[in-house]
Amino acid sequence: MRTPHRFQDKIVVVTGAAQGIGRGVARAAAAEGAAVVLCDRSEWVREAAGEISSTGARSLAVIADLETYAGACEMTRAALEAFGRIDVLVNNVGGTIWAKPYQAYEEAQIEAEVRRSLFPALWCCRAVLPAMIERRSGAIVNVSSIATRSIYRVPYAASKGGVNALTASLAFEHAEDGIRVNAVATGGTEAPPRRVPRNQEKQSEQEAAWYQGIVDQTIASSLMHRYGTIDEQVGAILFLASDEASYITGTILPVGGGDQG
Repeated sequence: MRTPHRFQDKIVVVTGAAQGIGRGVARAAAAEGAAVVLCDRSEWVREAAGEISSTGARSLAVIADLETYAGACEMTRAALEAFGRIDVLVNNVGGTIWAKPYQAYEEAQIEAEVRRSLFPALWCCRAVLPAMIERRSGAIVNVSSIATRSIYRVPYAASKGGVNALTASLAFEHAEDGIRVNAVATGGTEAPPRRVPRNQEKQSEQEAAWYQGIVDQTIASSLMHRYGTIDEQVGAILFLASDEASYITGTILPVGGGDQG
């Protein structure tokens, strides 16, 4: 059960907030009292922010490409101009684009996977940290993955391994600044069909079989032998973001039904 006022008067920035886990985090944080900045490069983020505003909560939609430092800086500038500070940053951008054995990836595909699943967290932490350091307060939650031990998505796994290292290293550096940095390593998660597919290419029969291999391996690796729900991921993310986790930093929390990643 979540605490109704856990984020009362907090300013929470959520990236990748147009759909899926990010949208769920933004909605739940607002329900617990936060003013929420929702950032995505999809126009759908405006709808997500409007849904929150319709409940009487404060929200701001920011459209920016967080695969670039300029986009992360634009998000940070907009949040600070609107609310004056950032208490919580949830780095949620990322996700497997292609599913295939590593030797089948093209050079450009490997680079695209890293840009999608590592650089947004790197850039957003870099952009937001100065404001948190100035206030000597803040919580960062990076969304990682148990897929650091997986099949058919090596570039994505490497990217999320980088997110884990970023999390631990930033926690070491900035505990003295009053900033906590943690990550949730999400397991397979049931979600509605994506409005904006990560991969616009038509999937071949072989690619469909490789993707099914990921699904089968994920379920087999989970002690509970199932996918999780968006709410189950949101609960863990908001716990680490909240003051209830005030003595937790540098931690990678697996949320995969017992799969430690």
